[in-house]
Amino acid sequence: MTDMTADIERIETLPALEALIERSKERPVWLFKHSLTCSISGSAWGEFQRFAARPAQTAAAVYAVIEIQRARPVSIALAERTGVRHESPQALLLRDARVVWHASHYQINLTALEKA
Repeated sequence: MTDMTADIERIETLPALEALIERSKERPVWLFKHSLTCSISGSAWGEFQRFAARPAQTAAAVYAVIEIQRARPVSIALAERTGVRHESPQALLLRDARVVWHASHYQINLTALEKA
């Protein structure tokens, strides 16, 4: 279950981040900030992937991931752009270029994502 079964885009550049934020004006955007070296992040990443792979979810929204170690400037820019303090792991839901929901660490689970 660790492979990406849903379409989850890797965001690795600032222009890709800006384009993703713009897309949130048309469709909800789910964004996961993932630490490749943290076991809590690994567990939350699995929950995020399960959520994104559900058939009812896949057509309705855009899913993306920022791997912190590979795209730290992008992660920092996201925090500055949204006003949501950086944490890792962290899940955010964007609509109309704004964060409307976010959670971190153990609060990232299938139930919480579905409720959001």
